[in-house]
Amino acid sequence: MSIEIRRALVADAETVLTLLGELADYQDQRNYVTSTVEDWRGFLEQETVFVLIAHVDRIAAGYVSAVRRPYLWVGGDQLALDDLYVREQFRDGGIGRKLMLALARIALPDRLPISWGLRIENTAGYRFYERLGAKLVTKTAAGWSPEVYERQLNE
Repeated sequence: MSIEIRRALVADAETVLTLLGELADYQDQRNYVTSTVEDWRGFLEQETVFVLIAHVDRIAAGYVSAVRRPYLWVGGDQLALDDLYVREQFRDGGIGRKLMLALARIALPDRLPISWGLRIENTAGYRFYERLGAKLVTKTAAGWSPEVYERQLNE
């Protein structure tokens, strides 16, 4: 099995969106995915957006995505990991680890911390990240949609 990991190009927008859709289906969150191929073309043009795709024998096996952004507490930047996804038929082959290490290679020259969120019920994810040596801190993520805060503003 030959594994190649490379940064996604604008031409990979459809592949990335397909993988994102599969992840959303896996998490029963498809209804929240509203991005388009055109949106992804724009994302992939940005220097601060990192999407790495793993290919196994030229088949897209998974991806990791992150955004470089200010980390106000430390007075510098961080890589905010958005998604790590490996297609089911490629799991348990070390691809997730290879994707995370490829992301770490991007962060290392500037010594950027990498942070991400994790669902409490994702016990396999907890085990995976612990094996990488990640520090796991329980925290609740909150979201405020435009529809909801607009109603608040109009009251």
